[in-house]
Amino acid sequence: MKATVGTFVFALLAMGVFGTAGAEQSGGTNVGEQLPPNVRVLLIQEMQAILKASEQIQAAIVQGDHETVAQEAQAIHDSFIMEQQMTEADKQALLAVVPEAFLERDQALHELSEELAEAGRDQDTTRQLQQFSEMIQGCVGCHSRHATARFPGLSTSQP
Repeated sequence: MKATVGTFVFALLAMGVFGTAGAEQSGGTNVGEQLPPNVRVLLIQEMQAILKASEQIQAAIVQGDHETVAQEAQAIHDSFIMEQQMTEADKQALLAVVPEAFLERDQALHELSEELAEAGRDQDTTRQLQQFSEMIQGCVGCHSRHATARFPGLSTSQP
């Protein structure tokens, strides 16, 4: 599977970048301790951007603000921070730690965010709700399987 650096972000969010305890119990790999500090900082910035975009998307959907839905979903898809700021060495450090299963989950997130952006451009609120719900379900599913140390409230959930 061909994946861009931008596609790694949500996978790393799902892995709980900051700790290692409990990763084995959840069946996942927690890479925070293995990442170089500068890569961790970039990932934190990207995760914060995804969270902010998701919050804005939710508000925009309920307000019928299709343009904002499209813009913010496209920003998640494009993951512009990672693309602009990672060196080749940073990318290699990331690839050395990230399992294929996380890349697949992350790729799915980015595909959903592109579909959500398209629904925004089409002004299709029903599709926006569906795509956004699927994105959030993917987040919870990943966190409950692979980041219970970071999100212990999801340790018994398996959506």
